[in-house]
Amino acid sequence: MTFSSEKTDLLASFAEQRALLLITVRGLTDAQAARRTTVSELTLGGIVKHLAQGEEVWTQIITEGDGELPDGMLDSGQYRMAGGDTLPALLERYARAARATEEAVAALPDLGLGVPLPRTPWSPPEPEYWSVRRILLHLIRETAQHAGHADIVREALDGASTTAQR
Repeated sequence: MTFSSEKTDLLASFAEQRALLLITVRGLTDAQAARRTTVSELTLGGIVKHLAQGEEVWTQIITEGDGELPDGMLDSGQYRMAGGDTLPALLERYARAARATEEAVAALPDLGLGVPLPRTPWSPPEPEYWSVRRILLHLIRETAQHAGHADIVREALDGASTTAQR
């Protein structure tokens, strides 16, 4: 019996989490995607935008490996649909980010490769390194967590849930 590689399994798990998130925005208008439905500031479009930007940033951290803070990493606007944002454009950005992440990870010889993390206001004083594996697991966790948020936001919007829409 042959099993797939760790890299293949992790990328498949990540793709599955993305697909579950995308179910929550199926069939929405831009207005619906931008609408707050709970006391939280989260919107469905804002969640997609944040996850797209998160993948872009982490992929840059992996591929550049220079420990520099990527543009937009600390931008609080990544959590909201801006006036010019549309859901189709955000979904295309998310798809591009997903492809870039998958290509970057697939090209690596080893998920154990250490990557320097960028300095942030909450960083410890000494340089910190994560393996690509840990970064990938972080992204999978982040996507799963926000997919849960998205499910709640969508259900409050129109009663739809990921489970019912599968």
